[in-house]
Amino acid sequence: MSVAAESAHRMRGVGHTDLGARGDALQVMVNRGHAYVGHFLSAGVTVVDVRDPRRPVPVNFLPVHPRCWSMHLQSHGELLLVIEEFNFKAVISQQEYYAHSIHGLDSSKFGTRGVDYSAGMRVYDLSDPAAPRAIGFLEVQGMGLHRIWWDGGRHAYASAMLDGYTDHILIVIDLADPTKPVEVSRWWMPGMWAAGGEARPPGGGRVALHHAVVSGTTAYGCWRDGGLTLLDVADPTAPRLIAHRNWSPPYGGGTHSALPLPGRGLLVVADEAVLDVHEEPRKPIWMFDIRCPENPVSIATFPVPAEQDYVAKGGHFGPHNLHENRTGSFVSEELVFATYQNAGVRAYDLRDPFRPQEAGWWVPPPPQRWMEPRRGRTKVLHTGDLYADHDGLLYVSDYDAGLYIVQWEGLP
Repeated sequence: MSVAAESAHRMRGVGHTDLGARGDALQVMVNRGHAYVGHFLSAGVTVVDVRDPRRPVPVNFLPVHPRCWSMHLQSHGELLLVIEEFNFKAVISQQEYYAHSIHGLDSSKFGTRGVDYSAGMRVYDLSDPAAPRAIGFLEVQGMGLHRIWWDGGRHAYASAMLDGYTDHILIVIDLADPTKPVEVSRWWMPGMWAAGGEARPPGGGRVALHHAVVSGTTAYGCWRDGGLTLLDVADPTAPRLIAHRNWSPPYGGGTHSALPLPGRGLLVVADEAVLDVHEEPRKPIWMFDIRCPENPVSIATFPVPAEQDYVAKGGHFGPHNLHENRTGSFVSEELVFATYQNAGVRAYDLRDPFRPQEAGWWVPPPPQRWMEPRRGRTKVLHTGDLYADHDGLLYVSDYDAGLYIVQWEGLP
């Protein structure tokens, strides 16, 4: 099966599924011949048999509370971790969601935790990869978790919207007993603990942890309009700040995803485009030199897709997610994959870190069905997230069209 592209270079579409009419796809994990796809509208996770990437077949659906989203997840070995969080965009506009911290919104819109929504992290056993079995749940006192980083170790690192804080902060979760996950520490930016009397520093925007990626003993955290932190997590029960950098203003904020390249002392950081192209400034992908972790230095930005006029195309034009070099996946410190919303999925050659180059791209066709017209979003395709397998197969999610499987053809 060949999947036609709107635009392509050194990538070829090989498979597609609309996930059983649940096209609202975001994070993707691939494990033991199955893809696990999180949703932001459909309130659950779709399990897809991808042993034949030309014919991906949805085989199961794991529901969560109908007023929750479950768009982010992690998988390793025989475990799957899934976030459960109140679906904020069901009650507030996209502009309001991104403009400022969630603290201060009318809580009566949300209802009662455990009744009107669930909040926390669900653990599934993948002994049968087609039929995950729920075995544990970490409930948090708040609105839920947003995203997790976990690569198979004892500790998972999550962004959590907890009671008493202005927005999502970092929590560290002990998975020694996956049936009883336990929070063991938390870290937040100064000014976020409203219940503790902290006063937020002057300045606007939304300071909230999107997520942190851990490499070695360092957690690289992206805080939306709050910038980038490097945290020492050698002791996961006591995270310690190494460095903080923020470039908003003058740049537009939305710092979203960090990818450490530890063998080269480099860090890739993507600022998310959160509004349509005419509503916000252009968001870059940055290259940082982190050889001195106490002094991260920006040394380059990535090229902007230009094989067609993406600004005229409209919708969200800018970075979203990076493939995160997970254990067992495609791992490279010279080639990076990123999703770019209305510009599809992009590949970048980083052999010269001062001059990143585009190495290829794949832009899907317009979806056959629009999943989220109520958000008022321009009806332009938006590529959300990706997982790159060790053989160069890219599992690429679409906000409306489900899951595409794309072959990267630039491998030696």
